[in-house]
Amino acid sequence: MCGMPREVFHMDVWFGGRVQGVGFRFQTLQVARGFEVTGRVKNLNDGRVFLQAEGAEREVAAFVAEVRRQLGPFIREAEEKSFSGVACFTDFQIVR
Repeated sequence: MCGMPREVFHMDVWFGGRVQGVGFRFQTLQVARGFEVTGRVKNLNDGRVFLQAEGAEREVAAFVAEVRRQLGPFIREAEEKSFSGVACFTDFQIVR
């Protein structure tokens, strides 16, 4: 599907609350630099932020937990979906 033959753990997270206009995406990018993860983070039109992360399961889980810890005051709810599949990303970036 993504064109790279490497199988990895994926986690998609939809964050709701006061998550836009507060530096959420930038802070998520900073957190990602401390983990061996690839993916992206972007604002959605409905006011939520969508995070896609992939890598080793423990690394992705620790990354998402750290995002929740650092940005917890802005997060009211979060919906997670995890699965294994083909790697889609080569780095971690903010999508506009």
